Formats: sequence, C-alpha cells, structure tokens
Amino acid sequence: MVIVVSALKEAAGENRVALTPDVVAKLVKSNFDVVIEKGAGEKAFYSDDVYKSAGAKLSTRTDALKADIVTVVNEPSTATLNKLTKGQTIIGMLNPLGDKKAVESLAKAGVTSLAFELLPRTVSRAQNLDANSSQKSIAGYKAALLAADTYPQYFPMMMTAAGTARPAKVLVIGAAVAGLQAIGTAHRLGAVVSGYDIREDARGQVESLGATALISGVQVKDENGYARALTTDEKKAQQTELEGFIAENNVIITTAQVPGGKPPVVVSKKAVDNAKAGTVFIDLGSSALGGNVEGSKPGETVVTKSGALIVGAGDLASRLPKSSSDMYAKNVQNTINYIIKDGKILLDLDDDVLTDLVATYKGEISSNFLRSRFGLEKRVAQKKTEDKKEAE
Repeated sequence: MVIVVSALKEAAGENRVALTPDVVAKLVKSNFDVVIEKGAGEKAFYSDDVYKSAGAKLSTRTDALKADIVTVVNEPSTATLNKLTKGQTIIGMLNPLGDKKAVESLAKAGVTSLAFELLPRTVSRAQNLDANSSQKSIAGYKAALLAADTYPQYFPMMMTAAGTARPAKVLVIGAAVAGLQAIGTAHRLGAVVSGYDIREDARGQVESLGATALISGVQVKDENGYARALTTDEKKAQQTELEGFIAENNVIITTAQVPGGKPPVVVSKKAVDNAKAGTVFIDLGSSALGGNVEGSKPGETVVTKSGALIVGAGDLASRLPKSSSDMYAKNVQNTINYIIKDGKILLDLDDDVLTDLVATYKGEISSNFLRSRFGLEKRVAQKKTEDKKEAE
C-alpha cells in the first residue's frame, strides 16, 4: 500500500508551507504519493506548476485532508481538524500546550498527531527533526536585519569626511537558537553586541560569536530543555537586572517564548519609559498572548512618548518564507522517514524521540510531557503493556 502525504494551505498571515517541491520530489522518489492543496506554496514563492513538475498531485482542501499523513506549519482551524478521521496522522506545530481541547479532540477521533513543540531537545538523534530550532534560527537572523533597518543610525562604525559614527550597541536577551543567530548576525553587521542569558553554559557560545556574555543566575528550563514560565520573584529579579543593561544599549532584541503560554515580560515598563529616543526593541516573543517588551503589539511598531520604537516581531520566520519553508519541509521529511518502517507507519512510544513528540495515538493523549501538564497519569511503557497482554 502506498502512503499518501499531503500539505495544506496555511491560514491568512502565514507565508510558509509544510512541503516544498524539493522535498516532494524526494518523497515521490521514495514511493510516497504526495498531494498539495492548490495555492499552498504561493506565498513561499513555489507555484502549483513547480509542485506538479516535482511529482505532486494538486487538489482541493477536502482531498488533501484524506491523506494518510497530513502536514501543516501551524495548528489548523477546529473545522479542519474535525475532518481528520481514525488512522490518519498529522504533523506540524500544533500548539498542544495552548489548545488542550484540540488535543483531546484528536485523541477521541483516533488521529495520530506529532507536535514539533514537544520534541525533546536533549536527544541528539532528534536534531534533524527539530522544526522549532530551524524556524527560530531564521527568526533570529531576520531580527538582526530588522533591527538594523529600524534603527535610525548606522549599525557599524563609519568613518567619513563628515565625521565618525559610533557603532550601535545591541543587547540580545536569550542566547538560545534565535538569540545566538541574532547575536552572530548583529556582530557581522558591525554592531557592538552583548548576549544575556540565564544559563552559565551559554557564556562560551555567546563569546564565540564575538559578543560579551551577560549571565544571570535565574534558571527557567523545564525537563525537555524548553523555557518555562517565570515565578513572580524570578520576574522581579530578572527585570531589575536587565534594566541596567537595557539603559546602556541602543537596540534590544528579546527572544523569550513559552510554548503554549504567555511569553514572559523581560523588559519592564520602567525600562521602556527610560529608553532614549531612537532606542529600538525587537520583540520576538510578541503574540496575541502578550510579549517580552511591555507595550509591544504583534505585527505593529509602537513609538513611545520618549521616542523609543517597539517592534512586535513574533512572525519573523514567516517573513522569510522561502528559506523557512525549505528548512521546515526537511524537518517534516526527516520526521516522516523516522516513523516509516517497511512502508508502514510504526510508532515506538518507548523511543526517546517519539515518547513526547507523539501527542496523540490510538485514541489517547500519549505524550507523557503533555499528560503531566494536563494532570494525567504517566503512560505505561508500550513494551510493558505488550508483555502484559502476552502474559494474559
């Protein structure tokens, strides 16, 4: 039996696509049938004709939703999810921590779902599946370019006949994937860069990129290596610490996100109010749930009374849609290859990559990470369950 893989057209405002023509061609070569919803790749600069040439079948949304494996970038609408049926698989950034009802609905329908937000970062074998990292890397790169474009002065030091312009001083808050890419790009653009992080082990990474490392003692990682929400005391300690650093810089790039939760405010109202005219804040955490910078608004540039600029930039990966889609599609392809064995979808929930990545399976919420968040008992290991059935 040939496995059918499809990609859906994303909602308005999202420019990426889950499968690119290059990945389609590779899937077809590996004996998959590929269905692409018409127009799915247009905003990523991939026409329907290019998909046809790669071996894909163009279809309506209804037909694309009949595939064995449906791929998406972002969580689809409830109406779309409700059309999936028992035995189907969906792969994407499904917002499992922010939409419990959707997870429960998929489980009840018998749909298998793999949510990239749940992928454990501590497992080296999972790196080529890590869509979060690939997309955040692009966001960090774009953040530095956006900062340079928004900043009303030169980024590098410029020596001219009319005088010398000092380089911009850039502070990047958060030295994970997005932050490190922002640090490296800002440094290449000629700025004087500092990187702030709560992890001591980030020091070497920041300094290797030519930046000054500013390390805090506040620890905010969960068991999967992702950021968790700060406590009230942690927020106060961090904001007080940061206010002094922010006042010394011209550009501040914030990168703190909490999957499924409200992003932490790391730049306080006091820090914003004290910022000088022309100071630029690029907020990668900006979303409908809030942002890292007090007063930021998603997709907008807010000018404060003092003349500082706050850019709500939570969608930067989507603003570089071709490169973002290329990388994301490879993550999807690697995920598909990981779960296909001898032409069949086989999920070993005892595998340390899949144990949390698989959100729902065989009618239940299967991810132990999700189960702990939802107050459910830990799932019994698959092998133990099978051994018990054999004994009976």
